[in-house]
Amino acid sequence: MKNMPDFREHNREVRELWDAYRKGTHTRVPMITGVSDRFYVLNPVTNPGNVSFYEYTSDPDLMFDMQCAFSEYARFHIPGDHELGIPEEGWNVNIDFQNYYEAAWYGCEVRFPDGEVPYAVPLLKDDKKNLLFEKGLPDPFGGFMAKAKEYYDRFQERIKSAEILGQRVTSVGAPFTGTDGPFTMACELRGADNLCIDLCEDPDYYHQLMEYLTESIIQRMKAWRKYMGLPEVAKSFGFADDSIMLLSVDMYREYVLPYHKKMAHALSTMEERGGVHLCGDATRHFKTLRDELNIYNFDTGFPVDHRALCEELGEEVAIQGGPRAQLIHQGTPEEIEAESKRILEAVKPVSRRFIFRDGNDIPPYTPMENIQALYDACLKHGRYDN
Repeated sequence: MKNMPDFREHNREVRELWDAYRKGTHTRVPMITGVSDRFYVLNPVTNPGNVSFYEYTSDPDLMFDMQCAFSEYARFHIPGDHELGIPEEGWNVNIDFQNYYEAAWYGCEVRFPDGEVPYAVPLLKDDKKNLLFEKGLPDPFGGFMAKAKEYYDRFQERIKSAEILGQRVTSVGAPFTGTDGPFTMACELRGADNLCIDLCEDPDYYHQLMEYLTESIIQRMKAWRKYMGLPEVAKSFGFADDSIMLLSVDMYREYVLPYHKKMAHALSTMEERGGVHLCGDATRHFKTLRDELNIYNFDTGFPVDHRALCEELGEEVAIQGGPRAQLIHQGTPEEIEAESKRILEAVKPVSRRFIFRDGNDIPPYTPMENIQALYDACLKHGRYDN
C-alpha cells in the first residue's frame, strides 16, 4: 500500500504512557476508545455492502473476513491511546455473538431487528419457569455453544494463512471465557420485571435459578478455558453483571453477592486484583465489590459522578469513565470537549488511576470528528499539574 501512515511515534508515546501509568509516574490521563463490532457492522461507511447482523452471524467465513476488515479499520481510523497501524506481532480477530450468546446457550430465541443489534427473547415464562431445571445443566459445548465452537475452530483454521496488509493474522480472541453475570442472565431469561417479582414473592425459585445459572456459568467458563489452553482457575476475577443496577446495596448483598463470591472462588485464586464492567447507575455497589471480591478496576457507563467515586474508593482503584455515549454520538465537538474537560478537571486532583473513555461503547453512526474531539480533549485537559 502506497502512502502508508507512519504511526511509530504515536505508538512509542502510547507504550511509554501505559508503562508510566502502571508505575504511577504518568503525566497525563490515558484514554481508551470503546468502539466495538456493532459500530462497524451497523455503519454504512464501514459496511457499504449492508451486510446484516443475521448474515454476519450466520457464516463463520464472512464473520472472519469482516473481523479482519474491522481490525484494519480500527487501527487506522480510531483515535486513542492504543497502538495504531500494522501490529508488529500480528493481527487479532474476535468471534462476535454480541451479548446474546449466553442467553442463546440456555435456549432463548435470538431476534435480528433491521438496523439494530440482535437480542435474546425471555424464555422462562410463568408456565415454563422450571424448564431449565427439568433439562439439567447445559453442556458447555452443546446447544448454541456447539455453533460457537464451530466458529472458533474455523477461525483457528483461517488464521493459518490469513493476512492483512501483508502481516499475518496470528490470534483469535478468547471468547466465551467470561460472563455477563448470573443476575443479568436471570433477567434475560425470566424478564427483569418477572425476576424482581420472584425475588420478593418467590425467593425459593429465585435462589434455585441463581444457583443453576451460577453453576452452569462456572462449568462453561472452565471448559472453554481448558479448550483454549488457558488455566481453568485464573489469578484474578473479572466479570460483568449490569442488571445489579436494579438493586439496593442491601439487596445486592443478600441476593446476588453470594453467587458472585461463588464464581470468584471457583474461577480464580483472587491473589491478584480483578475488574468488573458495570453500565448504568451501579456505583453504589462498587465499594462492596472492592471489599468483598478484590475488584480494583471498574469500567463504568452512565450516570457516574467520577470525582465522588474516586474519592470514595481511594487512590489504588482504577476507574474507567467519561462523557455519556449519547453525547459523543449526538453532540458537537465543542460540547464533547466541554464535558470532557469538566470530568478530567474533577478527577485529576483526587486520583491518578483514572482512565478516560466514553461511557460506554460509542454507537454506530457517530461522526469521526466527535471521537477525535474526545481524544483531543484528553490530550489537552488530561495533563496533571505535577
